[in-house]
Amino acid sequence: MNGFNDVYKGKTVLVTGHTGFKGSWLSIWLHELGAKVVGYALDPYTEKDNFVLSGIGEKIIDIRGDIRDREKLNQIFLEYKPEFIFHLAAQPLVRLSYEKPVETYEMNVMGTINVLETIRNC
Repeated sequence: MNGFNDVYKGKTVLVTGHTGFKGSWLSIWLHELGAKVVGYALDPYTEKDNFVLSGIGEKIIDIRGDIRDREKLNQIFLEYKPEFIFHLAAQPLVRLSYEKPVETYEMNVMGTINVLETIRNC
C-alpha cells in the first residue's frame, strides 16, 4: 500500500455512499491507508451488507443522510472540511430505476449536483 506515498494519511476524506458495496470497500481501504474517513449515506439495505459485516462503521465517522439534502451536505462540509471527496452515493439498480424513475433521477443527477455545488461553495 506504499504506492500512494501516504497521500491519504492523516487527511479527511468524505465518502458519499459509504454504506454501499463499493463505498464500504473504499472506506475500509482509506481507513487502512490512515485517512480520517467521513461517510455520508443512507442506511445499508440489510444486516448482511459488507458495511455491517466489516464493522467499518465503528472505525470511521458514520453519518446517515441523503445527498438530495443540500443543507445537511453543507453542514457536513463545514464541520469536517474534507480534503478529498469520493462521490459514490447513487441509486444503482436498473430495475428500480424503471419502477421509480423520478426518485432515481433526483438521487443520481440532483444528488450529484448537490455534491458539486457544495464543493464549489466551499
